[in-house]
Amino acid sequence: MKTTTRSLRALKGVRPIVCLTAYDTVTARIAEEGGADLLLVGDSVGNTVLGLPDTVGVTMDMMIHHTAAVARAKPAALVVGDLPFALAHDSFPKLLGYARRFLQEGGAQAVKIEGGATLAPAIAKLVDAGIPVMGHVGLLPQRVHAAGYRRRGLTAEDQVRLLADAVAVAEAGAFAVVVECVDAKFMPALTAAVAIPTIGIGSGQGCDGQILVLHDLLGLTPQPPPFVRPEAHLHRDAVAAVRRWAGRVRRPSSRR
Repeated sequence: MKTTTRSLRALKGVRPIVCLTAYDTVTARIAEEGGADLLLVGDSVGNTVLGLPDTVGVTMDMMIHHTAAVARAKPAALVVGDLPFALAHDSFPKLLGYARRFLQEGGAQAVKIEGGATLAPAIAKLVDAGIPVMGHVGLLPQRVHAAGYRRRGLTAEDQVRLLADAVAVAEAGAFAVVVECVDAKFMPALTAAVAIPTIGIGSGQGCDGQILVLHDLLGLTPQPPPFVRPEAHLHRDAVAAVRRWAGRVRRPSSRR
């Protein structure tokens, strides 16, 4: 049965939600067959797959290309496209156009937007237009040049801001919210404060679900984040397989 934004939202308090990134048909099939409820076509494709230093250089056309490749796998999991750097702050007609492209051209069922209370009015208008939105608060990778990579929620002041952001996004109509690199001790309070599922990444177990970059989970990333425990070592195994094959090719007997 196809997961929808409504069925995913209904999982809050029922069971943990399993989310993974996917960037193409191959990774979508792996995550889908592994049991993921939601597939995020993240702008992390930039530094994970495309060799960019961060997510800032990822464009809308790149995201549509990869989202469509994921959608072609026809997963039962919900497919969510990640709005690229700074586009959420464009005029609403432009923002609506970007979101519409994800659903019409990319085949996604929802759009993820980084940002909190300041973007709540735009999220509400998108939801009113029929665009399901997944929020993203805490550490915001698209703002790396402004805020850097650091854990959030370590001070009472920061916790107040995080809570306000999450509540604003939820009240604007988002069906779920990603919470990245937030102090694990604070997460149960944040999760309890919103009626929508919190999907944690590097934020401990006090969330309604978890999301990881698939390449980190599978051991394809040379240096995964410290909170990731790879379930496989596919980079190592793939290199070994290529070396075995290369050795057979180079042996004189193989050319006879």
